[in-house]
Amino acid sequence: MKSGFKNSSNLKMETTSNMISRLNHIFIRCLCILLFYSFYFCSDSFASKNKDIPTQRPYIIQKHKYYPLPSAEGYRETGIASWYGRKFHGHTTSNGEKYNMYDISAAHKTLPMHTMLLVKNQDNGKQIVVRVNDRGPFVRGRIIDLSYGAAKKVGIVKSGTARVEIIALGEVKNDSTTGKRQFKKHADLRKGEYFVQIGAFRKEKNGRGLQKRFLDAGFHTVIKTSNIKKEAFYCVWVYVGQTLHMARRSEKALLSKGYKGAFIIAR
Repeated sequence: MKSGFKNSSNLKMETTSNMISRLNHIFIRCLCILLFYSFYFCSDSFASKNKDIPTQRPYIIQKHKYYPLPSAEGYRETGIASWYGRKFHGHTTSNGEKYNMYDISAAHKTLPMHTMLLVKNQDNGKQIVVRVNDRGPFVRGRIIDLSYGAAKKVGIVKSGTARVEIIALGEVKNDSTTGKRQFKKHADLRKGEYFVQIGAFRKEKNGRGLQKRFLDAGFHTVIKTSNIKKEAFYCVWVYVGQTLHMARRSEKALLSKGYKGAFIIAR
């Protein structure tokens, strides 16, 4: 009798384990379908390009003139800015430079390196032009990390964060034949190599476990290590396409499936 009861118990446990495994498999397959449609059946739609140069005063940075890019090829976003300082001072940024907290620079999740941005503090009206040379902030809900020097200029050092508007700028030159002003060629602000971070773990094995689920489902998924408050985290990134539009659709799908902290990041 005892032996029969034990076998019955083991059978129930095995059945439950199989059910959980099947449910996890079904969940990932459903997510795959959502991401598949995001990749292959969603196309970017932009307004017709407008090359007219605005008539306002330019932003002059080291004798170079910059204006907000036309909406069809530019980038504009409103959200929360934060700043980073001393504990990163001297560390290597994502584009290979040494971070100098006193310089005027910024970290952004997706914009190409060296993009020039106008940052407007919506709380006090102060503004500054910064150059993107790093990736971050690695937190959902924040759109830009300013260097200490930039944060001081727009008055957010004490508060730590502020609501800002960021606008991509393009450099202007005079056409040698017509004499008219025009924008210089610049990187496409809506194309890149995009991932969505779906988890960050203190224990590597937990990150590897989530990575395996997506790899088994056929998705290119990588582990990136990151130091947050001097503690190592294993961040899981799943590849979501080469356009920002695709990436945003995939991010939305992942959020709807319970990955609440998911956010887009460009390699």
